[in-house]
Amino acid sequence: MSDYADVLRACQGDRAAASELLGRSYKPVYAYLRRLCGNDQDAADLTQRTFSKVWQSLSSFQGRSTFSTWVHGIAHHVYVDWRRRGAVGEFQTDAWWESAMASTATPFDHVAEQDLARQLYRCVEQLDEDKKQVIHLHYYQHLSLRETAEVLGIAVSTVKYRLREALAFLRSRNIEPAFKEKDHE
Repeated sequence: MSDYADVLRACQGDRAAASELLGRSYKPVYAYLRRLCGNDQDAADLTQRTFSKVWQSLSSFQGRSTFSTWVHGIAHHVYVDWRRRGAVGEFQTDAWWESAMASTATPFDHVAEQDLARQLYRCVEQLDEDKKQVIHLHYYQHLSLRETAEVLGIAVSTVKYRLREALAFLRSRNIEPAFKEKDHE
């Protein structure tokens, strides 16, 4: 069933459709927020806030993007609001970053590259917030350039620019990311 059809059913009180939407979205959104804020407790809180806003505005979903893109947009705004209030994630140990790696497909082709992955995660956290958001959404959350732009409310060309800048920064740190190239638009 399509996202839009599930949303319509959920708006009409179909708990199975609502549960299906939540099931498809919860883990990716939690992983996204966990990597951004660097803290399990804050990520759980932000994920809860995100889904509270999702359910409050579910009837406004018009199907112009995927449900995942729409939810990630809400998660992005929840995170930005959290940061504006002065919340800052905690410094995390290598062990925490290892556990933060997604259990599903990640930007890395081989599990043997975990050391590079830890270095990459640390370097990504050094990026300014705009570039970090683009990396998280496009590479870690597997959104297309167009979807990333939509979530952030910016032009696709701006996403491309920020990705180039972020990758140049990583390369300047002698980190050659093994990000898989995916659809460009």
